[in-house]
Amino acid sequence: MSRSESPFQLDELASHLGGKVRGDGACLIESLATLEEAKKGQLAFFANARYLNQLKVTQASAVLISPEYADAAPCSVIILDNPYLGFARASHQFDPTPDVCAGIAAGVQVHAMASVSATAQLEANVTVAEGAVIGDHVYVGPNSVIGRNCRLDAGVRINANVTLYDDIKIGENSLIHSGAVIGADGFGFAPNAGKWVKICQLGGVSIGKDVEIGAGTTIDRGALSDTVIEDGVKLDNQIQIAHNVVVGKNSAIAGCTAVAGSTKIGAGCTVAGGVGITGHLNIADGSHITAMSLVSKSVSKPGAYSSGTGLMPSKQWKRSVVRFRQLDDLAKRIKSLEEKIETSKG
Repeated sequence: MSRSESPFQLDELASHLGGKVRGDGACLIESLATLEEAKKGQLAFFANARYLNQLKVTQASAVLISPEYADAAPCSVIILDNPYLGFARASHQFDPTPDVCAGIAAGVQVHAMASVSATAQLEANVTVAEGAVIGDHVYVGPNSVIGRNCRLDAGVRINANVTLYDDIKIGENSLIHSGAVIGADGFGFAPNAGKWVKICQLGGVSIGKDVEIGAGTTIDRGALSDTVIEDGVKLDNQIQIAHNVVVGKNSAIAGCTAVAGSTKIGAGCTVAGGVGITGHLNIADGSHITAMSLVSKSVSKPGAYSSGTGLMPSKQWKRSVVRFRQLDDLAKRIKSLEEKIETSKG
């Protein structure tokens, strides 16, 4: 199957996804939609029981669904063990992103000592510096800058207005979204008589295969060795990764998280939005950090971790703050009472 074949017959999609059709396998699917918004010719998915009422009245031509809910659908279905994964795979068939069209647009500047594959596409006003290597089927969007000695392996996609400083390595089929800045100096300064002496950042950034880096995300270069983003990592928008951080394979980090220098995040971790992680920590493989948490010490065992207080009515929160401030005094009073009780027992 290829995107050029759209619309698809339902049984074609089912075969591609490894599912089983119940209903009209010949119906044509032109696009994807939510259960609530889907119309004729659209495919929806059902992966959460809280949307059961929407499923029962959906106008979709078909739904991706698990076996236990298939009878509740009012339309044709593709039955899958994991309909959300099926939706992810189906989305690739309807992705409107054009294929790479080899060529170099007007206004592109390529240094004489750079190497650009004949199958790469460079859009208008791209700059490619000395020693850079652009691999096969790489796409570089308008106004992006590829610094000295950068290496972009096959299938990498760099969207518009991305800046890669010098010595950045990006593995095959990775995707960098607009506005990302990779390889700016890490925040390193030595104090001296009330002033600051800059520590030159001499490392680079090494990004693995199948990595996705969101819009406006910044990844600082290492001080001596590289900052490392391993294979399969997914970074959301507006994330700050400081110098010499290592993010392990297949970890995912949501937007507005900041990771301070030299912290190592293990493989298969998930970090929710707005998390702050201080420097020089180790986060165990398989850890999950919930939204808005502050991680101030290493995590040695996998599991879910949280900090902070959840939302509550303002009056209740204010009372809680007052009681929090009284905790130290209350602890002292309890200790004093315990001592008196022990004395009275004697």
